[in-house]
Amino acid sequence: MVSGLINANPIVYEKKERRVRNEAAVPDEYAVEPIDQLEIFDHIRDIKDPEHPYSLEELKVITEDAIEVDNERSYVRVTFTPTVEHCSMATVIGLCLRVKLMRSLPSRYKMDIRVAPGTHATEAAVNKQLNDKERVAAALENPNLLDMVDECLAPSYA
Repeated sequence: MVSGLINANPIVYEKKERRVRNEAAVPDEYAVEPIDQLEIFDHIRDIKDPEHPYSLEELKVITEDAIEVDNERSYVRVTFTPTVEHCSMATVIGLCLRVKLMRSLPSRYKMDIRVAPGTHATEAAVNKQLNDKERVAAALENPNLLDMVDECLAPSYA
């Protein structure tokens, strides 16, 4: 994690109980299965914050309500809320969300990762960075940044 904390005392919330998914048997194994808000949330809820030993769910950086899915257009939007307005880790958090979804969802899905309106001092710049393919690709070529992202995405067995 990072030294010199931006938000030394974040508010930690209780995790929501995981809901059991009712998966109906699909007669055609090649049929396109729809993805819903809960499935996206389950993919990203355990991502660790780059500064703290808590998940993004525990810090309420992400919530189930801040996820939009349009299966017909193969579109997913995740809106996240940094813990402080001047969070220097907002871009890293957004990059973690994008990488996790890139690794988890079928490639047909277009992802839009955004900072919640009015929750970050440089919201427009962060949103532009997170949704520019070339900038994301360049960021993932940086071995230090990729190590940080992988550390945040690593499963915790606590």
